[in-house]
Amino acid sequence: MSGAVATIASVAAARRVVIKVGSTLVTNEGRGLDLAAIARWAEQIAALRKLGKQVVLVSSGAIAEGMQRLGWTTRPKQIHALQAAAAVGQMGLAQAYETSFRERGLHSAQVLLTHADLADRARYLNARSTLFALLDLGVVPVINENDTVVTDEIKFGDNDTLGALVTNLIEADVLVILTDQPGLYSDDPRRDPGATLIAHGRAGDPALEAVAGGVGSGIARGGMITKVLAAKRAARSGAHTTIASGREPDVLLRLARGEAVGTQLVAAVPVLTARKQWLADHLQLKGRIVIDAGAARALRSGGRSLLPIGVTEVQGEFARGDVIACLDPEGAEVARGLVNYGSSDTRQIARRPSAEIESVLGFIEEPELIHRDNLVLS
Repeated sequence: MSGAVATIASVAAARRVVIKVGSTLVTNEGRGLDLAAIARWAEQIAALRKLGKQVVLVSSGAIAEGMQRLGWTTRPKQIHALQAAAAVGQMGLAQAYETSFRERGLHSAQVLLTHADLADRARYLNARSTLFALLDLGVVPVINENDTVVTDEIKFGDNDTLGALVTNLIEADVLVILTDQPGLYSDDPRRDPGATLIAHGRAGDPALEAVAGGVGSGIARGGMITKVLAAKRAARSGAHTTIASGREPDVLLRLARGEAVGTQLVAAVPVLTARKQWLADHLQLKGRIVIDAGAARALRSGGRSLLPIGVTEVQGEFARGDVIACLDPEGAEVARGLVNYGSSDTRQIARRPSAEIESVLGFIEEPELIHRDNLVLS
């Protein structure tokens, strides 16, 4: 497989990539941090940055590193014990990545997320804006679940799922899941020596879920099934997924050259289409605003953001990050999207140019009331 050219060279064509690295790779099968492996990821990511790609790294390993530092050989089941291990391990994990990236001329940033950060619309937008700001600055965000505060009710459950959620959050083109297996097989190769590697498939195909198998190692939280389900989730925003062995030499660079390594699960729709469908069909409206005829024409012509100056009336109560409808002067819905200001603030800046937002509110979130990337025509 290593020399073949992929049918869909997703990493090669991608501008924005999310890379998820599993615990067994980062911690050398759970025996403390593998600093040489972390250095290899940093080296390859630095090379991807030189190719003009924006990279976000989702890294497991904090709990495993904490376990090693605390002398634990079995992953605890109690939430407070997991939180303690994560708190201890995050220190070493962040330091290891920072050192490796700094040696290659890159800045890194630690970002800890919980499910609640992405389920709440305002916090979702805040996380999204922060990640975009870091990427624009050339910084490599290193993301992990915030296990120090996680509870049974809000935990992601595995960093494969977190990787998919981050892929959707920043509208990445591709999710690369690096694991200790070469990819997805027709059966568990540890049971069936005749199992064959599935090189290509469609994300969300139920047949792939059926052959994905069970859990992985005692250190990792997931298994191949979580990776297949993560690909299904990432595909909802149009991202392709590659599942490959993190032990393959220069795996990221080879994927960037268009080589077929591991399993590629292809999304059925482009990123923009998936996002527009999500905005239009799957979110409950929290409020409405009436816009003037000029703003309505600008939105209908396509490719324009909604500015506060075009708003004539605010209906209902909504918060930053809620989905609202934009109505023309006759009351017909023109568009809907994620609003950057709550209803109270929107009422204050309505009919005003963006340059006056800060003087009116005392702060500015964004110059647009609804950015065109967060807006879909009705």
